[in-house]
Amino acid sequence: MAGIYIHIPFCKQACHYCNFYFTTSPGNKDKFVEALLHEIELSKDYLDGEKIETLYFGGGTPSLLSQPELVAIVKKLRTHYDLSNLQEFTLEANPDDLNAEKIKELSELRSLGFNRFSIGVQSFFDDDLKYMNRAHNSDEAATSIKRVQDAGFENITIDLIYGTPTMNDERWHKNLETAFALNIPHISSYALTVEPKTSLDRKIKKGERLAVSEEQAANQFNILMEEMKRAGYGQYEISNFAKPGKYAIHNSNYWSGKKYLGLGPSAHSYNKVARRWNVANNINYIQSIAAGIIPAEEEVLTKAQQINERIMTSLRTMWGLDLSNFEPQVADWIKQDLSVIEPSHFTLVNDVLTLTNGGRLFADAIAASLFVTEEQFL
Repeated sequence: MAGIYIHIPFCKQACHYCNFYFTTSPGNKDKFVEALLHEIELSKDYLDGEKIETLYFGGGTPSLLSQPELVAIVKKLRTHYDLSNLQEFTLEANPDDLNAEKIKELSELRSLGFNRFSIGVQSFFDDDLKYMNRAHNSDEAATSIKRVQDAGFENITIDLIYGTPTMNDERWHKNLETAFALNIPHISSYALTVEPKTSLDRKIKKGERLAVSEEQAANQFNILMEEMKRAGYGQYEISNFAKPGKYAIHNSNYWSGKKYLGLGPSAHSYNKVARRWNVANNINYIQSIAAGIIPAEEEVLTKAQQINERIMTSLRTMWGLDLSNFEPQVADWIKQDLSVIEPSHFTLVNDVLTLTNGGRLFADAIAASLFVTEEQFL
C-alpha cells in the first residue's frame, strides 16, 4: 500500500509563521491545475503499481480549488493509479473557506472517496489568530467544525498551535476544552516555531511581534499531553492525538516508512530507495511540466540514512523503535549510544525503545544521538 500527497500552493494571505511553499497570487491557478494533471501522468510509474491507500490534499489551502478542479484531479488519479482500496481521503481547509455552500460542494466528492477534513483552526481566540495573521476569526473556527459535522463528516482533524506570546496557560486549557467539547476525534498540535526568513522571524527582530518563549512552549506541551490523556486521546505521535481507532492513516504511513508520491510544487516523494522533491516555485513548476519534465531533485539514501530515518520517525510514535528489526550489530550500536541519554527519558522493553513524556520534549536530539554513521559501515 502507498499514499499520494498533493500540494496546492495557493493561500488567501500569508500566515506569519509559515515556512511551507505557498503563493497568495491566484493568477496561475488554471495553469497549475493543468500542470498537476500532467504531472500525474508523468509520475504514473513511480510507485510501481502499488495500490493507493490514502490521498492527502495539503498546502497551501486546497479548499481554494473549485469542486470541478478537485474532481478533475481525482479522476485523473483514478486513471493512472489503483484507488480501489482507498481508505482515507483528506482535504485540508481553513475555517473561513468552509461556508455552507463550500461544504455542500465538497460533500459531493464523497462519491470519489473523500471522507476526512483537516481544518486549520490553530486557536479559538482572536488575539492568537491575529498574532499568527490567520484569515479567520474565533467564531469561524468553531462554526466551520459544526458545519462539517452537520454535513455528516465525523472523520475530522484540527490543528492547534501553542506557545504563542498571546496565549497563557489558562487560555491554552480553554482552547483544548473547546476542542474536546466539539467532539473532534483527532487533533494535531504543534509549538509555534520561528523559522528563519519567515515573516514572523523578521517581525520579531524588528520588535513588531512579541518573541516566543521556549519555556512557555515546553510547559504548554506538558499541559497538552496531560489534558489529551485525561480526555481519552492517545498520543500516538509526538504532535498527534486521537480517540481509539481514529489515527491518521496517511501520516502513520509516513512514520512507518511506506512509499508515497508527492505531486505539486515543493512536494516530496519516497520509494524506499530514494527521496525526491519538486521545485518550490509555481512558475518554474508549471513551465517544466509543460516541457514534459518533472522539476525535482533526488537523493539516493545510503544504508546509514535509511536507518537514521527509521530511528527519527519511530521514536516520535507510541510504538517506538523496535531494535529487533535491525541487524544485530546495528542494534548493538544503538544500545551503546543509549548511555548518553537521560535514563528517565526512555524505556527499553523487549528490544522496543520508546520515549517517556519527559523524553518527548527532546525527541529530535535523542534521535540524533542514536544515529549511525557512514563510517560504521565501511
